[in-house]
Amino acid sequence: MIERTNEDSLDGAPPERWIVAEGRHTQNRRRADTGAGFVQNGRAPGNGSGGRGDGSNPRWKHAAWRNRAPDSIVRKIATLSEPASKELILKRGEERRLRAGHLWVFSNEVDVARTPLAAFEPGEEAILRAQGGKPLGRVYVNPHSLICARLFSRAADRSLGESLLVHRLNVALSLRRRLFDGTCYRLVHGEADGLPGLVVDRFGDVTVAQINTAGMERHIDALVTALRRVIGSEHVLLRCDAAIRELEGLERYVRWADTEGPEQLRIEENGARFEAPSVTGQKTGWYYDHAANRARLQRMVHGARVLDLFSYVGAWGIEAAVAGAADVTTVDASSDAADWVGHNAELNDVDDRVTVACGDVFEVLGALREDHERFDVVVADPPAFIKRRKDYRRGLEAYQRLNRLCLQVLAKDGLLVSASCSAQLREADFVSAMLRAARHVDRSMQIVEFGQQGPDHPVHPAIPETRYIKAAFARVLPADSNP
Repeated sequence: MIERTNEDSLDGAPPERWIVAEGRHTQNRRRADTGAGFVQNGRAPGNGSGGRGDGSNPRWKHAAWRNRAPDSIVRKIATLSEPASKELILKRGEERRLRAGHLWVFSNEVDVARTPLAAFEPGEEAILRAQGGKPLGRVYVNPHSLICARLFSRAADRSLGESLLVHRLNVALSLRRRLFDGTCYRLVHGEADGLPGLVVDRFGDVTVAQINTAGMERHIDALVTALRRVIGSEHVLLRCDAAIRELEGLERYVRWADTEGPEQLRIEENGARFEAPSVTGQKTGWYYDHAANRARLQRMVHGARVLDLFSYVGAWGIEAAVAGAADVTTVDASSDAADWVGHNAELNDVDDRVTVACGDVFEVLGALREDHERFDVVVADPPAFIKRRKDYRRGLEAYQRLNRLCLQVLAKDGLLVSASCSAQLREADFVSAMLRAARHVDRSMQIVEFGQQGPDHPVHPAIPETRYIKAAFARVLPADSNP
């Protein structure tokens, strides 16, 4: 059996050399197509070196691809011929974080005297090396980004291309098949699935890909082909409109890969059905990251009055209604989103229990407080208030203010579900903001459950930023009920 060390390069190119593996060989051996083909230590067989000229010596080197030794006894030990790769060399000691499992290289970690970043085109590949020359793997580089390189393979000779994409997609798919019976889930979660800069959400036979880096942008065609090979995607939507692309020097766009796809994405989740806009929706069109948390909420809402803030197309609220909530009010600033909430309420036959409000969430909460409205359950799932480190203090204050306003419309023994998608936000600070909000309105709080993103959003243990969802399910009581 031929063991290949670089499956990406097996495209018909001849190897530099082959070596026959040690072992017992049979008499019926495939001979070379031409008379010559095997050499041993630089000499032809039968020249006194002990070779019999029949390919049975356990250390024959093969001279050409078409004359290779039998599959049962040949082992490839050298890399396939390929163009020389550029190198990116780190400063002394800067490899420690990458050897510990991280995948990012920051621009101030590179030895720019030896390997200037200006010599690279955005998205260009390179072999990453420690200061002493030892290879650490293969990266793609963007000299214009603070994260100037992202490692996608620990094998320095393995390029990013269709073969690697197919392999990583198959690995990702095997996890989702263990977790889900249907075909609605996140298929690729960036670094955690070994594909930095790529997010892929699946909606049955429609796949939505979000490409956020120049390195991944170079391989769009290979990605589309790989998605069709692995999951048979009939339609692939490229949602390449995230703001992070501007940091990579990339244009923002949305387009179908080739054939036009449907205007609506169809989702089945936690016993409810939804439709969401494909091209004009938020992010990839749906937020799978809170699916497990929404399922958790369904156990707590029977007969309750529920307020769903930042509702988008109504996932939290409508799933609560499907689970038996007596009354649901959704709030979102987008009139288009509000229309979709109404549509999805009808789709699930709960439109008689769902009220849709459109407006700024903070202003709506103030109006509800003035009208002395009270809810048994309030869900606050806002956009990220902390997108950069310099936003931390201001963003934390925004979370505290939001929680305070939520508590002011919550019933005496109510449930607050407070969530954050800010990767920069520390969970301890998030909980502290909730606690300060409770003390400000003279309420006590018991956190009964914590949530995070679902298992189709795996966490890379060396990259804390991949665990970005925080959710706290808090019972809120009068202050004298629980000191």
